Amino acid sequence: MVDDRHEGPLELGAEMDYSEHEKTYNMFLALAKWGTLSIIALLVAMAFGFFTSAGFLSSLILFLLVMAVGMSLLR
Repeated sequence: MVDDRHEGPLELGAEMDYSEHEKTYNMFLALAKWGTLSIIALLVAMAFGFFTSAGFLSSLILFLLVMAVGMSLLR
């Protein structure tokens, strides 16, 4: 039988694809950034709609406004 076990420390095993690691990390950062922005905008719009007499349409406009400002600031 063939023995495929590596002798020595784990760091000396397989080659790492650092460009793939970097792409995955950048994708995770982008998802976290835009996800946080959308959740904050949604919570602000929901609070505005529920705790004032503004209504749904005003909340929707506020949501879109917060998203637009946030997108311009996070780029």
